[in-house]
Amino acid sequence: MKATAKDLRFHAKELIDSVVRGEEVVITFRGKPCAKLVPYPDAETETATVETNEVFGMWKDNEAVTDVEEYVRKRRKGRF
Repeated sequence: MKATAKDLRFHAKELIDSVVRGEEVVITFRGKPCAKLVPYPDAETETATVETNEVFGMWKDNEAVTDVEEYVRKRRKGRF
């Protein structure tokens, strides 16, 4: 299926519904293909868990940081 950038802007939900049904949508800009919307492979079965994602628990063995939430809050605080 082809759609223009204007279609993407005004009919995004319908285009996403098409992708959910399994279609590929090619987005054109000024008549030339510039992007493609494709279904995400196994979107329902791929969920991040502690066993599958090494980012979870990355702070558990860090002796320098005892309270991760406090550390992140301080890092996000403005400098001035």
